[in-house]
Amino acid sequence: MTKLWNDLKKNMKDWSSAAVEKAEEVSKIAVAKTEELTKISKIKIEEHQLERELSTLYEDMGRMVTIYAKDENMVNFSGNKEFFYLIEKIDKIQLKIDKKIADIRGIKEEYNIPDSDVEYVIENPSLDTQNEVEEIAEENDSKNENSTESISKED
Repeated sequence: MTKLWNDLKKNMKDWSSAAVEKAEEVSKIAVAKTEELTKISKIKIEEHQLERELSTLYEDMGRMVTIYAKDENMVNFSGNKEFFYLIEKIDKIQLKIDKKIADIRGIKEEYNIPDSDVEYVIENPSLDTQNEVEEIAEENDSKNENSTESISKED
């Protein structure tokens, strides 16, 4: 009977060791995936901010074109510096957006993260992720304000 009991104890130890190892492995994978999903969420917030800035530039351009067409009957902007300045800013922001999209695609491919996981995290952020994203958004807003001020000073 003692032999049976000792064999049972040994098997239980082996099973529990294997279970602990598997749990550690799964938790490491989960932590890594969570970190990558957080990175993607942060990049998506930055992309969204750039898209808002791009939208504002398009609105400014539309407003400018409307004013020139209405008040000065001008529809040819070939020599207009203000028009080409807006085009240049739009192109720069679009390049930044394209880079953000490529960064997200790279992270998803590198860590084999499906789109459904990314969408779930974006739609259901945890409190920690929300706080991190809000901090990044505030940092980016202050950077954008500083860059807008420096661009205005250049003109």
